[in-house]
Amino acid sequence: MYNIFMNESNEQHTGFLGTYFDRDVVLRMVRLAGNFAWIVLGIYIFTTLISFTQFMLQFATGIFNQKGILALDLVSYFTPYLIQFVPGLIYFFGLKLAGYSLLILLDIEDNTRRTARKK
Repeated sequence: MYNIFMNESNEQHTGFLGTYFDRDVVLRMVRLAGNFAWIVLGIYIFTTLISFTQFMLQFATGIFNQKGILALDLVSYFTPYLIQFVPGLIYFFGLKLAGYSLLILLDIEDNTRRTARKK
């Protein structure tokens, strides 16, 4: 069985030539993709917080002219900061999807190996 936190597998390699993946390399790639996904998400959230804080400081000091502004116009000031981290979420879910897809492919290969052993 696979554990994404293990460095090496505990199963012996078979002579089955229909395999495409080296299990240990793929597990390292999955772990790397998962870590990179969290790093990318953290960077996007951090930059969003910095930008929003800078905007709030400018907004509170009166840099933006508020005389005669409607509530809808005031909301439009904040919308870019609410969607700034969305690309980070997309990258996060994309990297996680790629990692889990590799694990699914490893399971398919493991089932193929087990079938080859039974013959």
